[in-house]
Amino acid sequence: MENFNVMEKFGHEQVVFCSNVESGLKAIIAIHNTTLGPALGGTRMLNYKSVDQALNDVLRLSRGMTYKAAVAGLNLGGGKAVILGDSATQKNEMLFRTFGKFVEGLWGRYITAEDVGTNVRDMEYVRMETKFVTGISKALGGSGDPSPVTSYGVYVGMKACANAQWGNDSLRGKKIAVQGAGHVARNLCEHLYSEGAEIFITDIIDSKVQRVLETIKAHVVKPEEIYELDVDIFSPNALGAVLNDKTIPMIKAQIIAGGANNQLEEEDRNGQMLLDKNILYAPDYVINAGGLINVANELEGYRQDRAMKHAEGIYDILSRIIKVSKEQNIPTHVSSNKIAEERLAKIGGIRKIYTPCSNSNVR
Repeated sequence: MENFNVMEKFGHEQVVFCSNVESGLKAIIAIHNTTLGPALGGTRMLNYKSVDQALNDVLRLSRGMTYKAAVAGLNLGGGKAVILGDSATQKNEMLFRTFGKFVEGLWGRYITAEDVGTNVRDMEYVRMETKFVTGISKALGGSGDPSPVTSYGVYVGMKACANAQWGNDSLRGKKIAVQGAGHVARNLCEHLYSEGAEIFITDIIDSKVQRVLETIKAHVVKPEEIYELDVDIFSPNALGAVLNDKTIPMIKAQIIAGGANNQLEEEDRNGQMLLDKNILYAPDYVINAGGLINVANELEGYRQDRAMKHAEGIYDILSRIIKVSKEQNIPTHVSSNKIAEERLAKIGGIRKIYTPCSNSNVR
């Protein structure tokens, strides 16, 4: 009963445990909500300490995907999958093709994509067993690397926050601390540098920072120094749970806007802390929705220009979230959740209207 209680707590429809001895696959697929459409969300591969830790992660992430799709205006539900294992040493064709078999068995209720610890090649193995996969290479008709669209969404979302906070969305001359130097952060820094922002960057892997410095100029700081910098904007683009009881009191920035997932360690408490400090926080699942928008576009025949245009809408979505937050004096993540839940309720009402199946035998 404990697993059912956890599912009911988060409002999940279905959780599938996948096991195969021959391939060594141990995976969990979580389908949170399919009111708006099939559940779409990436598959991450991590060396979790326990099954409970993996389950908690997939439940939280899949719920976030429901809200992300709803706020972004996509006709998709929320889902996620995790594969338990070391992505550096345990990947192979058989593992992902076996996982693809389990995805196929859900008959389109869940559509997968790449995520932390997985890549385009892994998804191509999955695609050998199911059509319910996105994030494949451009050569196969997919979108390839989603980071350009994700980073562009973070960039326009940051500009929306600037407009709300300072009455002007220009980032020229603004001091921006970028935590992380991966694909999304690198593309984001190029946008910021082109606009004339002053960038401070850090990452635990120095080679990633050096790659960013090949195309832009930035101040390099130590990972532990990034929170206390006297900057205008703090942009988390690496690990989750970086906004917590310890770090929030250190932050001097007036805006927090970045592409990392699950930035608030304790969502309600830490969200309120930011509001009390008058720090404008862009809810992570809203500002980083470009990745979902990108792979969702594959379902209609991928065109990057269309995906980028859709990602531009993050500006208006965040502006509305911030407006509601200020009017009701509530944290932005609460405002965002309310807007997502309103759309789910409205579309859910439409879905209750009976439509006969085209192959119905009823006369």
